[in-house]
Amino acid sequence: MLSVRTILHPTDFSASSEAAFGLACALARDYDARLLVLHVTMPPPAVGYAEGVYVPAPEPTYNELRHKLYDVTPADPEIVVEHRLVEGDAATEILRVAKEANCDTIVMGTHGRTGFGRLLMGSVAEDVLRQAPCPVVTVRHPLPARVPAVNAEAEWEPAALVPG
Repeated sequence: MLSVRTILHPTDFSASSEAAFGLACALARDYDARLLVLHVTMPPPAVGYAEGVYVPAPEPTYNELRHKLYDVTPADPEIVVEHRLVEGDAATEILRVAKEANCDTIVMGTHGRTGFGRLLMGSVAEDVLRQAPCPVVTVRHPLPARVPAVNAEAEWEPAALVPG
């Protein structure tokens, strides 16, 4: 049986992360595991000067992010939670913390970008999946519609699944 003692939940405070947090809490409860909630901030952008001054959008302060991170708490008070706020590249820091904390699994949201959007934005979840030292569960939001259960007593007809 899989032994799960520490679950890492990286969050970017998105709807996908919130959906993944629900699953991470359920796993932590079921396995009586510690839940490590991580947020990775990006270093401040360099201000560019061309024909004028580039003023980047105001970033949340460290204290604002810390408060937002500590608001990510499970409904079940029995779940042991640790919060960490670090700065750096998201995938690199998630992998580093997973190794340092000896995590048994990572539960994270994914935005499900494809094509050009994925090319421009990259995929933190994909980088983590490829290099993680433990199993990774990704949760996409919104969750896909439920597929109706197949009647186990019905005769299996693969031809019926082929359109046309």
